[in-house]
Amino acid sequence: MPNENPTGVVIPSVDGRASTSALGRSVVADALRGVDPVGARGAESSTNWRQDYLVHFRRLIEAGLPSREAALTIARDGLASLHTRMRYRGKADGAEESLDAAFSAAGPPLTTVTVTGRGEAERELTVPYRGQRLAGAELDRQLERWVAAGTIERSCADTVRTVAANPDWLSLPDRRVAVLGAGAEMGPLRALLRWGADVVAVDLPRPAIWQRLTTLAERYAGRLHLPAAGDERGADLLHDLGRVSDWIEGQEGRLVLGNYVYADGALNVRVAMAVDALTTRLRERRPDLALAFLATPTDVFAVPDDAVDESTRRYAEATGIGRFRRPLRLVSAGRLLTRNYPPGLYPGINDSLVPQQGPNYALAKRLQRWRAAEARAAGLPVSLAVAPATRTRSVVKNRLLAAAFAGAHRFGIEIFEPATSNTLMAALLVHDLTANRPAEDHPWQDEAFAAAHGGLWRQPYSARSALGIAVLMGIGATRS
Repeated sequence: MPNENPTGVVIPSVDGRASTSALGRSVVADALRGVDPVGARGAESSTNWRQDYLVHFRRLIEAGLPSREAALTIARDGLASLHTRMRYRGKADGAEESLDAAFSAAGPPLTTVTVTGRGEAERELTVPYRGQRLAGAELDRQLERWVAAGTIERSCADTVRTVAANPDWLSLPDRRVAVLGAGAEMGPLRALLRWGADVVAVDLPRPAIWQRLTTLAERYAGRLHLPAAGDERGADLLHDLGRVSDWIEGQEGRLVLGNYVYADGALNVRVAMAVDALTTRLRERRPDLALAFLATPTDVFAVPDDAVDESTRRYAEATGIGRFRRPLRLVSAGRLLTRNYPPGLYPGINDSLVPQQGPNYALAKRLQRWRAAEARAAGLPVSLAVAPATRTRSVVKNRLLAAAFAGAHRFGIEIFEPATSNTLMAALLVHDLTANRPAEDHPWQDEAFAAAHGGLWRQPYSARSALGIAVLMGIGATRS
């Protein structure tokens, strides 16, 4: 049974109970109100948020397309709503307070334990892929194959090539990257340590996590800085934001705050909000701050014209499962294998939200995208990369998603292994922090740049209209 009175950063109570649905409806409505009052009223009046959120999260993107200012208004208003509504509770029997109270928790300052690696820094970009380590011409050929297959955007391939051509960038000299969620499979910690970078690691005070991370740090060439309270390693972002903030603020070098946290259900929103509160606090105190995020491809994005055109062409060709499109659409009353985009409507809207991941996951990830857009507009260096669907433990423990992953190749979708994904994403992070790429005209273009979506943007069918078939094929594949 879930804790009825959780402590730390918490979902606000409605009639004495925490309600993520009430929070989601209110935040989306607040985000839309300034540019789309009709959409705001629609979100507020939802009676089944678990299902209806799919429509309203798409509307958040559609309402922001007319102008840069519309998109930024949505981002800023959504962030303001979250910061106003989310609460902090210091004790299980205590009252809910504003988020500012999260920084007042008492306790001795965290100290720093530094682990210096004994390995030699890698001076060439190598990407693990299907049992090999790709570098040089082999990496270049694989990047081109991914582009030809529609797995990554051309800008992603070009960005990785730029990093490969500048191996002195890999160690991020003069920077210190704070990896929040240091034990996450999708995080850049392992790659950065291999390349000889300075990494500040924040994760829960669980001995197994720190034993594994310390072993990695000793093996590779970088330096790992971790928080300690006496003999205990690690820190809890939900409950100890004040001490974590003070500790990160005191780190040397130009600071990068990387958000790689994840949790299940409502806890994901709570942790994401704790990180955002930490972000706003550090922005006030560290003018050198840069931010880093990973976006999930199972969300809604505006996509470039050529992605729409390629998807339209593939739909017309009707190869593979597409040969059975007409009977499948007939028996499903048009629900299966629908077009990914209306032909010729630019930019396209790729809606790959997956109902099995739920509205809490969508809100936590959209919060990060809003912060990236707002911070970039304010002049902060920001790295936000769309990462491919990846076989992480947190995803494949969901049986339906695991089956969908097993059947995804039937639709031209490549599911990546964690080692490949996190190395590619670390390379994009290095580029964004080093190459000083200027911001695009509209936030959607910043999000689309260098996207590695695994093929979701360029396949012929909308993700949800193909999901059920992919699940059935995946179940069959795993049983054979």
